[in-house]
Amino acid sequence: MARILCIDYGGKRTGLAVTDPLQIIASALTTVDTKHLISYLKEYFRLEVVELILIGEPYNLDGSSTHATNLVHRFIQQLKKEFPSTPIKTLDETFSSKMASRAMVEMGMKKKDRRVKGNVDKIAATIMLQEYLENR
Repeated sequence: MARILCIDYGGKRTGLAVTDPLQIIASALTTVDTKHLISYLKEYFRLEVVELILIGEPYNLDGSSTHATNLVHRFIQQLKKEFPSTPIKTLDETFSSKMASRAMVEMGMKKKDRRVKGNVDKIAATIMLQEYLENR
């Protein structure tokens, strides 16, 4: 089977998570500087078979767009051009960063490691992906 890739897209950094080939477990992959994201993904897709891209879609609690919603939509268009044969689905990413921060505390991660913003991004992507796996 192929992997599922989940993206927690950000203006500066983007967190990535993937499933194992059997699509049972979600694992944090890495955090990438967003300006290098497409080149990173091209290399990753060269090495691994990815059957689905999930991307977090940011909205406010009232359902309105955030400052990042349009950035994500533009990036989705870019993904469709670069990887036309790979389906893309959006996920609600409300609370994903807060859940990631809480998970880092519960895992016993040191305070200095919790301050590394890239850790939050890749853990948020992992949480979104694991929730997708559990609910499909």
